[in-house]
Order: sequence, then C-alpha cells, then structure tokens
Amino acid sequence: MKSEPFAFEVRGLRKDFGSLRAVDSLSFGVFPGEIFGFLGPNGAGKTTTIRMLTGLARPTGGRLFFFGEERTADVKAVQHLMGIVPDDNNLYPELTGRANLEFCGALYGMPRKERQERAEMLLERFGLAEAAGRLFGTYSKGMRRKLVLAAALMHRPPILFLDEPTTGIDVASARSIRQLLDDLRCEGTTIFLTTHYIEEAQRLCDRIAFIAEGRLVALDATATLLASAREEGAIDFVVEGEAFSLKEPLGRAFGGVTCRVEGDTVSVRSAEPLRLTPFLNFFRDRGIELREARREKPSLEEVFLRVTGKAPEKRAKEGGGRP
Repeated sequence: MKSEPFAFEVRGLRKDFGSLRAVDSLSFGVFPGEIFGFLGPNGAGKTTTIRMLTGLARPTGGRLFFFGEERTADVKAVQHLMGIVPDDNNLYPELTGRANLEFCGALYGMPRKERQERAEMLLERFGLAEAAGRLFGTYSKGMRRKLVLAAALMHRPPILFLDEPTTGIDVASARSIRQLLDDLRCEGTTIFLTTHYIEEAQRLCDRIAFIAEGRLVALDATATLLASAREEGAIDFVVEGEAFSLKEPLGRAFGGVTCRVEGDTVSVRSAEPLRLTPFLNFFRDRGIELREARREKPSLEEVFLRVTGKAPEKRAKEGGGRP
C-alpha cells in the first residue's frame, strides 16, 4: 500500500508499558531531505518514538511507513536505510576511531576497500583524521559524538535519526556538528532530530513537532511557529531581590497573562500585545525597584512553553556557553 511521498510516516502510533501509555496516537510524516525537529519535555515520549521508528521497540498499535511502503511488522528489514545516533556513545572504547568506522561498515556488508575509503573520507570530513589511530576511549566528548555520527553515516543511509546529538559537548564541537547536519540536509539526507537546545532546533529544523505526555500537540514549519510567537506579548522584568512573590499579584492584576519567575526575573507573556506603562505603574505603586524591563524577541522557546505547558530543559554544555 502506497502512502504520501514521505521518507517515513507514522499513523496512530502507540506504545504502552503495562498501564502506562508512553506514546499516544502519534501521526506525522517526514519529507525527504528535511531536518525534522521532535521536541518535548523530559518523559514526553521522544526516545520511545525513536526506538519504534528504528525497530528497537515494537509499537503497541499504529502503522509505520518508509518511502511509501508499510513496514509496521518488519521495521528491521529497512534498518539499512537508517543511520542511528543514540543519546549515548555506542562505539567500542578499545578500538581506534578508524577501526570503529570500518567495523560498522563491515556490519552493513561493505567490501573492505570501500569501507576503508569511506572511513578515511569521514574521518577527514569530521576533523578526526589526526586522531584516527587513537583508541576511541581516549577521545574527548565532542570527538566521540562526531565519530558516532560518522559511524551512522558509513553505509550512506538516506535517513538519519539523532537523539540529543550535541548534549554535554563543548561549544566548538556542537557548532561543528550543526554545520555537518546542515551540509547533510543539502546533500538530501532526511534528518529526524531530538534536542533540548531550543536555539539549535530553531536554527536547524525545517519543521518541528512538539510532543507532551505522549501526544502530538503542535506541528508546523519553524517559520510559521515563530510567526505565531510574534503575535504574542513578551516582557521580562528584572527586579531588585527575589521575584517569586510577584508571580501571583501580577497574574491577578493583569488577567490573561502568564508569569514565569527565575531568580530576580519575572517573564510576562500574553496572547495579546502588552503595554509597558501599566506594568511600570504596578511596580511603582508597590515600591518595587525595577532594574530592567525588556521586550523579548519571539523565539521557539515561547512556542514550546505555550504548547507543552513546560519550560524547556536547560542543560549545561562542556566548556560553558550556548550551543
């Protein structure tokens, strides 16, 4: 049975663990050659979904299609079409970088000469040529993530699944991996990406799906999601001292707004444009010293908060700084 021209598609996908429904009736399709972001809070069902898509877990219900052919019962038969980058490193620490890549090529039946040439090309492309003869266990976190990505690409898969590819690595390595992903998209690779870094998703993804409690709550082009955020009001107020006590009074004084507090900053959001003066009067009348008031530019983080009801998880990166 033929489906629409998606690289892969899910229809009514479900996964139960006893009485717990981890993934609930997901339906979406991913087009060839796009980077598709799959975002949600911790425990939303992202990794479980990837495991079903890659044949590592059997769905409780629903249907899976790859390039128009239903593969619900035999996803493993199309695993050769996939490159998989899990959220942890899955290569062998006792093998060199080069040997790891060549071993992965052998698993996919690549002839020795082809896998040797492919390994050398990927090592060069990922900036790992000088470390090719070193044991994988001696690599830095950033180097390990690059080699895991290179290993997933050894057999030239048309679809790449990435689960948190830049979590916990240094800024330079994360930037390098993002550039590699952008290059792969230009070459026609279909990329399915989960990430906790909202800026990363905003920068890379053509379309984004948001999942919460196992359910799909939003799906659209990144530009369209950002356009929806532009229609909202967003102001951050930085006060002298702790801002937590202001959350409820602000909510009562200004109906229809939501308030989020972090340290000395209270973030006010509304579906309508916000006027600054009434808020300045609110702080003045209560004798609260206001150090700063800034209108926030619309971001994907605002969309994430609105559709999932939770702020995105903040994860520190090795070496500090933004991804």
